[in-house]
Amino acid sequence: MKIYLGADHNGFHMKEKVESYLKKRGYDFEDVGGHELDPVDDFPEFAQAAAVKVLHDTDDDPRAILLCGGGQGMAMAANRFKGIRASVIWDAYEAKMTRNDNDSNVLCLPSRVLEADEKAWQDIIETWLITPFASAPRYRRRNAQLDEI
Repeated sequence: MKIYLGADHNGFHMKEKVESYLKKRGYDFEDVGGHELDPVDDFPEFAQAAAVKVLHDTDDDPRAILLCGGGQGMAMAANRFKGIRASVIWDAYEAKMTRNDNDSNVLCLPSRVLEADEKAWQDIIETWLITPFASAPRYRRRNAQLDEI
């Protein structure tokens, strides 16, 4: 699994922590930006960069982790791409459910809420990365409906 990692200025410092976490655990990842702290950057460019990478990656089960202040902006931008299922997640239970039921391929984290709670965001990321999609017929049907909207 390849993971694409992106953040705007509000998620920049947490992204550095997430990079260290992924590296320590041996995950294959690529930073799509921001590569330096820019207080006037815009989250849609990083959401787009990650979404395009996920959609065009031939690796098995490519995913992205996006960070911004509240997570919502990244999710809104990423979900504009057919085939992307971005979820804003704030706890490990929701991380499990969005993978199990929705086959979420983009995890959006609210840095304002999670950055100071290292255990919480690590649990979220690990749960999201290891939880398989249940692939129940109703879940596959619903994901197909999302792609038709």
